[in-house]
Formats: sequence, C-alpha cells, structure tokens
Amino acid sequence: MNKFYIRLSLALSLASILFLSPISSVSAVETNPPKNALERLKQGNQRYVTSTTVCHEDWTAKRTALTQNQTPFAIIVSCSDSRVPPEIIFDQTLGALFVVRVAGNVVDDFAIGSIEYGVKVLGANLILVLGHSNCGAVDAALKSMKFDNHIQNVLTAIEPAVNDTKGESGNLLEKATKANVKNVADRLKKSKPVLADLMEKGTLQIVGGYYDLESGKVEFLDKP
Repeated sequence: MNKFYIRLSLALSLASILFLSPISSVSAVETNPPKNALERLKQGNQRYVTSTTVCHEDWTAKRTALTQNQTPFAIIVSCSDSRVPPEIIFDQTLGALFVVRVAGNVVDDFAIGSIEYGVKVLGANLILVLGHSNCGAVDAALKSMKFDNHIQNVLTAIEPAVNDTKGESGNLLEKATKANVKNVADRLKKSKPVLADLMEKGTLQIVGGYYDLESGKVEFLDKP
C-alpha cells in the first residue's frame, strides 16, 4: 500500500510539472507580427512597458536557425548606454534588429557604413535613431565639458543640438537630446549614395525616437 501511495504521489507531482509549468519555448516568439516595421517596434515596446514580453525566454532554437544568415527588419541607431538595450526595450529576439550603438547615438562614416550594410545587404527598410532620457553624453555637451581624449569628439558631434535648443525653457536635456536625434536622422536621410537614394524612392523610412528610462516607453518623434 505504501508503494502505491508513493507512486501516486510521484505521478501527481509529474502531472503538476507538465500541466502547470509555463511552456516558455512556445511563447518565446511574436505571434503574427505586423508587416509594418515601425508598428512592430511600437507593439514590442508596449509589451516591454507592460511586462508581457514574449521574445526572451528560450534562445536555443533561434541561435541554431541563425547560424548561416540574418534578416533583421529594422536598424536601431542607439546610444551605448547600458540601460538602453534595443532588443529588450522592443521585445525582439535574435536576428530581428540590426543595432549600431555609439555614445550619444551620433554617427560617423563607420556607423553609416554599418547602416548601409543593414539596409543594402540585409534588407531592413526602417532606421530608428533612438535617444534617451538622462543621456550622459548630451548632458556633458550641454555643460560644455572638455576632455583631452576621444570623448571630446562625441561631444563635438552633439554640439549642434545644444546650439539648436540654446535659450529655450523647460527641460533642456530632453530638448537637446531630441534635437540631437533629429540632427542624426536628418544626416542619414541626406547620406549619399545609399540612404538618400532609397529615401527618394520611398523604400526606406528613417524616424527618431526618445526612450524614457523610468517608464520604459519610447516616444516616436516622427510621423510615418
């Protein structure tokens, strides 16, 4: 009789594991993601804000599937800030985003070359330039801080945004950050020969965004 109860207890324990445990590997992907790349980012960010993410539970199968190629649907030009990981804040899995990260989300020829690769070779048709609240690089530029190293090059690239917002009232750090996003996006839109040509043809979209560190929400600064 004791053996019977032991077996029954083991069977019930196994059943509870099988039927009550979350099946994470099934839910670790987007279900019917929208074809519009910008809308896909918006929906992913909303899942992140509400803690209903679906893309960060099981990586094994995805890693294997991506060993030979990649087809990202969007390019994110983001700040290097450790609090702003694009794959997480847009709830995207491996291979979905082509990310270029530099302090202050500024771009140079190397960054633009990387972006061109994401567009021309990998086929992404959306570029999002993403700034964020409390950006240390923009704050340093606002305060006219000086460095005797390569950090100064980053601040110099941000200075036009500081000049654009000089004398304005309100949160100058937020305004300068958003102005910097706009300046970078405008530079990419005019970048020849690849990006400007695709913009003229209407096959590439370049937009700006502003990520709030506290809420997790991304404010999209351009209309599609």
